[in-house]
Amino acid sequence: MKAQIILASASPRRKELLDQIKVSYFVKPVELDEAPYPYEKPLEYVQRVAAEKSALCLANTVAFGLPVLAADTVVVLDKLIMGKPKDQDDALAMLRQLSGKTHRVYTAISLRGHRHDQAISITDVSFRRLTEREMLAYWHSGEPADKAGSYAIQGMGALFVKSIKGSFSGVVGLPLFETAELLSNQGIELFP
Repeated sequence: MKAQIILASASPRRKELLDQIKVSYFVKPVELDEAPYPYEKPLEYVQRVAAEKSALCLANTVAFGLPVLAADTVVVLDKLIMGKPKDQDDALAMLRQLSGKTHRVYTAISLRGHRHDQAISITDVSFRRLTEREMLAYWHSGEPADKAGSYAIQGMGALFVKSIKGSFSGVVGLPLFETAELLSNQGIELFP
C-alpha cells in the first residue's frame, strides 16, 4: 500500500494506532531536545514539542511530498509534567505520586502538509491506591521504563486505572478521533 503520511515517531504504539485505522505511513523519527522551557505550561509544552517534531521531520523529508504527522504525550499532576522515568527510583516516585489520584494526559498532534494543523486531546485518568509491592513488580516487568508517567494504560498499567474521562487512544499516544479529523482536513480519506 502506498504511504499516505510520514510518521515522525518510532513509537510502536503510534504505529499500531495508525495501523488500526488503516493509515499507511513511512517512519522517520526525529531527535529533539524535549526538555520543558522554564515556566512553560504543560499544554504549551506538549503543543510546542509536537510542532517542532513535525517541522524538523518535514525539513528532513521534503522530497517525499507527503504530510508529516507528529505527536507528543505527557502526564501531568498538579501542573507537574511527568516525562519518562530516568531509573527505578524515578519511576517509583512517579507511581507513588499518581497513586490514589486523578491526573491528566495531554497528547498534542501536529500535521504538516499543504498547511499546518494541530489538535490536542486531554484525558483525566484516575488511579486506585497502589501498594509498594505492586509498583516494584510493575517496574520489574519492564513496561514503565519508556513511558510518560511510568505507566502504559494499554498494558499491565491498566490494572492501576480506576477510570478515565476522555480518549483512551490519546493516553496511549495518538488520539484517533482528533487524528482522523486532521487527516481528513488535509484530504486524506480514511473511508475511500
